[in-house]
Amino acid sequence: MDPLTLLRGVLDTAEDAARALVGRERIRLAVTGLSRAGKTVFLTSLIANLLAAGKGARTLPALSDAAGGRIRRVFVVPAGTETVPRFDPDAHLGALAADPPRWPERTEDFSTLSIAFDVERRTSLGGLLPDRQVTLDLIDYPGEWLLDLPMLRQGYAAWSAETTARLRHGVRADAAADFLAFVDGLPADAPAEDALAKRGYTLYRDALRVCRDTHGLRFLQPGRFLNPGPRGEAPLLWFFPLPEGAKGGLADLCARRYAAYLEDQRATFLDPYFSRFHRQVVLVDVLGALHAGEAAFTDTADALSAVASIISGANWLERLLGAAPTRVAFAATKADHVPARARDALAALVEHISFGARGRAEQSGAAVSCHAVAAIRCTEDAVARLEGQAVAAVRGVLLQDGRGATIYPGEVPMKPPEPAFWEAGLFSMPEFRPPRLDPAGASGMPHLGLDELLAWLVGDLL
Repeated sequence: MDPLTLLRGVLDTAEDAARALVGRERIRLAVTGLSRAGKTVFLTSLIANLLAAGKGARTLPALSDAAGGRIRRVFVVPAGTETVPRFDPDAHLGALAADPPRWPERTEDFSTLSIAFDVERRTSLGGLLPDRQVTLDLIDYPGEWLLDLPMLRQGYAAWSAETTARLRHGVRADAAADFLAFVDGLPADAPAEDALAKRGYTLYRDALRVCRDTHGLRFLQPGRFLNPGPRGEAPLLWFFPLPEGAKGGLADLCARRYAAYLEDQRATFLDPYFSRFHRQVVLVDVLGALHAGEAAFTDTADALSAVASIISGANWLERLLGAAPTRVAFAATKADHVPARARDALAALVEHISFGARGRAEQSGAAVSCHAVAAIRCTEDAVARLEGQAVAAVRGVLLQDGRGATIYPGEVPMKPPEPAFWEAGLFSMPEFRPPRLDPAGASGMPHLGLDELLAWLVGDLL
């Protein structure tokens, strides 16, 4: 831990203690996850259901029960003088309330929002004390950026060697064929020319896009190559991995830009928003990875483990200063894409796929739990016919054409599948249209398991 982070931890811990003394606690909840795991939808549903629960709607029964029924009011904390964008739940609710309803746009930048709870306090003699106010701080960000975290512990040479080795195997090799031909054709002492640097960057970025969009891979670095955010593709990004032994001007230029990129990400995103939080939920589209095939499934597990080694691998001093989460939940998203009988298997599968990540969190002293959730439920359980046999299925409205369809999603294994599973071949799971919701969100949002997840994460603090 560097001295500046240490000082920040001391000051934040002192502030937390002072706030607790006057009944104004603050909970920093890190909602993390790889790209396309559903963070924005998760946050939108969390906010809408909390606000509805604060008005008396029983949208989150498990959380209300964990708090002993003492939550009296929930409201969005008004904006202050923040310099970062503000998460806009109203805009996301607007998309879900459209005709036809549509999913919120993908996140292109980070944003923050705080939700406050007024919680009733009682004395041991049954009397009432002034209400506590507990504030829940939330952030949203592009999931691609999360994969920059492991890079913070790697120099350019080590990152290049690891990345180029990964690119030469499996489906990555085909996706990166043009890039690999380019770097293999460079002289070992290639000069520091921007034309070469930008050409290499463009080919490498395009290879990452194919890996993500065609093959469902998630262990793709750097994150801003796939989602540059509002600042666009600045010259800072014009670097790429070079084969081992590369020297000269181009190698030096790429190394300098790599270091500058990490410093920029650290200063503008990672340190301000990932240096300290109390509770953490890691969202994983394990079902999407399963349907994308063995390479995507294995890659998702590797990416999860690499990220968790940074997020959850706190030492005793960091934990003493409150610079690491005390509870970490791993949640398989899109649980509504499988019937009820398969959801326990989905939770068990995320438990297996997150094995390395969970181990690191537990070693650092955090309590760990695994869940299967759907932040917005857009299907209902149904029965389909498969080769004359009745099978459990789900029914929903297809996003593409608005047609109702009953889908058999296949069996969900409770642990990483055997080779024969992959040989059978899988189909692409269709995208379902979200249910049309009240634009004011007054009645909350239909979900699966969101209340149990929140009860485990923060119920004890309410």
